[in-house]
Parts: sequence; C-alpha cells; structure tokens
Amino acid sequence: MDYQLTKNHQEPAIETLRQWVAIPSVLDENDAETPFGQPIQEMLEFALKTCQEMGMETYIDPEGYYGYAEMGQGEELFGVLCHLDVVPALNPDEWTTPPFEMDIRDGALFGRGTQDDKGPSIAALYALKALLDQGHELNKRVRFIFGTDEENLWRGLNRYNEKEEQVTMGIVPDSSFPLTYAEKGLLQLHITGPGSDAFEMENKGALNVVPDKAIYKGDKKDELVQILEDLGYKYQVDGETLTVLGKSVHSKDSLKGDNALTHLIEGMSELYDHPVLKFVKDHFAKDVNGKSIFGEVEDQASGSLTCNIANLEVTAEESKLGIDMRIPVTADKDQLVEQLAKVAKEYKLKYNEFDYLASLYVPVDSELVTTLLKVYRDLTGDMTEPISSGGATFARTMKNCVAFGALQEGVEDTMHQIDERMPLDNFYQTMEIYAHALKALVTKA
Repeated sequence: MDYQLTKNHQEPAIETLRQWVAIPSVLDENDAETPFGQPIQEMLEFALKTCQEMGMETYIDPEGYYGYAEMGQGEELFGVLCHLDVVPALNPDEWTTPPFEMDIRDGALFGRGTQDDKGPSIAALYALKALLDQGHELNKRVRFIFGTDEENLWRGLNRYNEKEEQVTMGIVPDSSFPLTYAEKGLLQLHITGPGSDAFEMENKGALNVVPDKAIYKGDKKDELVQILEDLGYKYQVDGETLTVLGKSVHSKDSLKGDNALTHLIEGMSELYDHPVLKFVKDHFAKDVNGKSIFGEVEDQASGSLTCNIANLEVTAEESKLGIDMRIPVTADKDQLVEQLAKVAKEYKLKYNEFDYLASLYVPVDSELVTTLLKVYRDLTGDMTEPISSGGATFARTMKNCVAFGALQEGVEDTMHQIDERMPLDNFYQTMEIYAHALKALVTKA
C-alpha cells in the first residue's frame, strides 16, 4: 500500500503509542478518588493532552468517566469511539518483554493495548492529523470520544450518553476490517436456586469465555470418571481433583468451542439430584442454541442465538449459574427473557439479569457503510463482504456507528493474550485506511 497520506506520521504515531502503552490503565475499583482507578485516570488525562497538542479542544468529565477531543465546525458530529482501558497483563513473567514497555521486534509492536485498543485509536488520531497537516479542511465536527470502562461494564460511555451530544455517524476502531454492520445483543444473567449438602462447586470463569476446564472435588469421583468415559468427554485426575477438559473461545464464538462445564454438569446430573444440574442437562448440555427453551432464533443479518454456560458456584446455601447470551439483531430480548424465566421457574430456579447491551444494526446500503467499504476496497483490493458479529463494541452505544478495523485478514488476534501485538504493516495500513475514510466522510471536497 502507498502511504501517500500518512507516511510522514508513522514514527510520531509509534512514539505516542509507546507512551500510551506505558500507562497500565487496568480497572481498579478500590480507588476512592476515581471511578476506575488512578492509572485509567492518568491515561484519560494523557490522551486528552495528546489531542490538545494536535490542536483539538478537549473536555474531561469532572468525575473521570470519559473525555473527548473535538475540532471542526457545523451541526453534524462525526464520532470516533475509542477505549483507553486494557485488560490485566496476567502472568507478566510469561511475556517475552514487559507488557507495559512497548517493544518493536519481528515486524510487530508488542505490548498490552497495541491491538486493543490503544494502537487502533492512535492510528485514527494520526490519520486525522495527517489530513489536517496537509491542508484538508473539515466539513463537520470530528469528536474522539474516550471510554474508560470498555473491558468491564461500559460505565464510561453510558455516562457520556446520559450527559453529552450524540454523534450523527461514527466509527469504532476496535474490531476487524472490512467493517461490522451488525452486532448481536449481549445478555448476561444468573440463574439462582437452592444450595446442596451433597456437593459443592466453584467454577468461576468469566461470563464471556467458554470454559475449557471444569473442576469437581467430591466423594463420587470414581463414578463420575466412568460416566465421563461413557459420554466420551476428556478429563484428567490429579489426586482428589477431577478436571473436565474442553476448548476455550470467546462467548461470541461459542459454537466453535467445547464447553467443559456443561460436560461436567451432564455427568454430575447422573449422580446428584439438583435442579440447576438438571436445568443445564435438559436444555444446554447438547445445544449451544437453547432450542428446547427458545425454539429456532436466528436472522439473516446476524445468525443464531447462542448461550454460553460460563460458570457455576454451589454452596450449602445457594447455587448460582452464569450464562452469556448473544441475541440476533431482530430478536425480541424481552420475549426471550420471559421464556427463560418461565422455564427456570419450572425447576424452582430464578432468573436474575446482570448486564445487557442492545444490538447494533446499520443497513449495508447506508451512506456510512457504502463509503467505508469503497475506501477500504479501493485501497486494499479486498472485496470481503461486511460482517455481523456476536461481539460487542462501542458502536452499539450510539446510532449510525459501525466497527471499522483495525484487525486485518490473516493477522493473528492477540487481544487479551500474552505478548499482545500489532504488526507494523497492519498499523501503517490502518492509519492510511482511516485517513482516506476520514477524508471521504469529514473533509471538504
């Protein structure tokens, strides 16, 4: 790709990314002075300082929930929705280089946030700077909106939406090319019920991850081993601990995973009479789509309903099952909840909603989608169709926004992983694509 718009801004962009990566902006809710912790507050302030140095006017929420940087004039407001928080760098000793010290090697930028979402955000910022430095004039206001809690409950952008102006259209640099025009609704919930004197469980996996391990510690281990053998499920035994094995994937891709927890529950249901075990065995052990409860739920835009049985805790007092559902864009969430609660009640279990994000759908023939696709295809020659996804990005927080890049075809997705990295070619090409997209959407002809 000929970097005609951005080649002079590549090195400054990388240096700024190095500075952003150095701030470990991981959630800390124990800080009484900030909503999400001092590192995230520092990151927000530093990002706005970066924008000020580019000549943008900035605003920071007095409580520290969000900030934005803006330039241009007019009634129309184009948004670039970014997030500054990152997931923890667990097991830092397993990283090749320290996670918060960006390293350039093997043709890639290594460090926490390089791919999610500091790298793509910097690429978008410097794409705008490249246009302005070359004399292009804006025909509308452009606002970079910085969220601070995307990896958790989106409280930053929720607060922005309560207090601030909505964008006319926008992009989110936090997904894959070519673009994502539809995102399923995301419902996370708990099914609660009675405890048990016969067994305890403590499988606490994240709601948005299909569990690849599920642990049993109890006095029926040998019997459970035989049942698992008969069912054909993988397991390992270490002393008194039996661990059922599966394949972990993101909940949005749960059809591609192998849920160790449902395998364990299916086996245990033959040994223990407990409503939560029976509920899962009857409706989810063999069916990620939950058809016995919901029927066929799917649409052409976004595919089928999926349900991830993510975690289960059972004590003497209570049982608590965690489920992550990805809902097709045309499905009725309230109707699905009503049906799920009704079936759960038949097992003397109770439905409790934990979190919900409404779906996203921007028609593929809209001005935003057609313009972005044309820019991308003209630059890359890639005619891949826009996609729908079970994932969740900030695009769904506002109308007429889509996720646009930055992950390219053939590039490994290392978000949230050890040695997170963004290939230099991917970074440079993303800057150029964003520059041409902004030129087409927000500058004067």
